[in-house]
Amino acid sequence: MNGTSNTVRYDENSPAVQAHLQIMQSVIQRMASNSASCKAWCIALVSAILVIVTEKSNPQYAFVAVIPVLLFLVLDIYYLSLEKTFRELYNSFINKLHEGKIVAPDLYAVSPSGIKLGVFWASFKSFSIWPFYLTLLAMTFVVVYCILSAATGSAKVIP
Repeated sequence: MNGTSNTVRYDENSPAVQAHLQIMQSVIQRMASNSASCKAWCIALVSAILVIVTEKSNPQYAFVAVIPVLLFLVLDIYYLSLEKTFRELYNSFINKLHEGKIVAPDLYAVSPSGIKLGVFWASFKSFSIWPFYLTLLAMTFVVVYCILSAATGSAKVIP
């Protein structure tokens, strides 16, 4: 720490700076973990719905399995947006740290200014979102088609 005028400035060796960086890293890690949990829960829920629909012989309800895919898609995009926003906040803090401009109000301020539509859209187009959810939607539609075909007796076996 070095004092200039009445403002106390912090350097990278300060325990307060180290604690702040640790807090930021744990928030970013939690958002990444939440995103992974969305994918795991989505697969489990869609699978359970399709199994129940098949076992209860109610093929007309098979399309209900698409609803959790869409809901978890939006939730996953939200978590990815938060993660990106916190990464920007972290990088901004690091830049200020390297420039020697960290002051007390910068420490422990861990809330982003809000999710901007641009970050949400970038997350929407992210490679970590579309391969998973498009594949899951495609597989869901294939299974729904098979369930409906089997229920109506129009399933054809291709030799």
